[in-house]
Formats: sequence, structure tokens, C-alpha cells
Amino acid sequence: MPVTLDLVQCEDESIFREVFNFFHWVDKTFSTFKKDSEISRYNRREITIRDLSLPMKNIFNLSDKTRRETAGYFNVEKDGKIDPSGIVKGWAILEASKIIKKKGVKNFYVDAGGDIQAEGVNENGLPWKIGIRNPFNRHENVKILKISGGAVATSGTYIRGQHIYDPFAPDKKITDIVSLTVVGKNILDADRFATAAFAMGKKGIGFIETTGFLEGYMIDNKGVATYTSGFNNFMA
Repeated sequence: MPVTLDLVQCEDESIFREVFNFFHWVDKTFSTFKKDSEISRYNRREITIRDLSLPMKNIFNLSDKTRRETAGYFNVEKDGKIDPSGIVKGWAILEASKIIKKKGVKNFYVDAGGDIQAEGVNENGLPWKIGIRNPFNRHENVKILKISGGAVATSGTYIRGQHIYDPFAPDKKITDIVSLTVVGKNILDADRFATAAFAMGKKGIGFIETTGFLEGYMIDNKGVATYTSGFNNFMA
């Protein structure tokens, strides 16, 4: 997936190299498409849970925590195998943001596959503007958000197809909604709860409302939008 960094008034190219090297490591470690990745070796039972690296154990713990917080709608296990992609991307973006902050950069954004952590301001001294893509026309945005010190994650079927499933009905496609965007303070929470909420279908936006620390914008299969009570606070 594409990864984009925008570091305002930063000429230290080593930061870019360090962050992109980190994302390469994440892919090498967590990708279920790579036969030699740690997660693939675990799924083939070549290594046990005791053999896992600390980052992998942390992801497993985060996944289990999210499963409990979402009443089982977030579940990384299917057909006896673990696929942590629903939580790894948000975690990786947040960790990349920490790398950048440690270098003293205050104004930046990190975008991986359309999920974004945005800190400080853009080159014009204004909050970052982030669009919510129209799932029926990928060349236009339906909303523009202003984000400073926050994150935006979108789950949907309009790009990758039916890649999210309802753990309580794994063979049934989610067709009542096509896009669900979540806004929060950090991309790890926004991403993991966006995945779980999408798995819930139309009732997912109500779940986001109940969290008390996230806002959401859902588009159903008829193009009708529903959003949480505080979502307008982020509108540009």
C-alpha cells in the first residue's frame, strides 16, 4: 500500500529513511502474504506463541483487548489462522509518528493506505485537511475534515472489496454499508474501531457514538450518510 510522509520544514532525510525502513520491517514481519514473515510462520505452526517477538505479542494482546471492547466484532482469527492486518496498520502509523516526534518534528502527517495521523499544522500554518472519499466516485470527496493532533481511518468495501467480515456471520457479505470513517486522537484507536464498526454493518455508527472518544461518518449502500453527534466539529 502507498505510504506518504509530509514533514513541515524538515530537511533531515534520515527521518524519512528511518520511517520507511520501519514500514518495510512491519511488512516483512506481519504480512500474511509473505511466506517467511513471522505471522506466516506462526500460522504454519513452525513457531509457538512463546517464540514470538515482543511486537507480535503486543499486537496479539491489542487484538484480544479490541475483541473484548467490541463484543467480539473485532476478531483476527479466521479458519484457525491469525490475520492481524486489521490492527497492524494503525499501530504502525502510530509508531512511525512516535519516531518522527522523537526527532523533534512537530508538524507532520503520516498516511498509510488512506489512514492518517496528522500532528500540528501544515506548511500554511493551518490544520491539515483530510478528505473522505466518495465510495461511489473515487475522484471526489464527500467531506473535508480539519485535523490537528488527531487521526482519520476509513473502512470500506469500495476499493478492496469484501475483505472485512462479521465474525458472527463469517460467510455473509457486508452489503448494507460501503464506507465508515472514524476520527480520533490516535490512529491505532481510529483504525481498530473503524474495522470493528464496519463489521457491525449499519449499527456500527451507533457503536462509535457510544465510545465517547471517537466520531464517525457512515455511508450506506444507497449513498445516505449517518454521522455521530460531534462529527461536525471536525468539518473544514
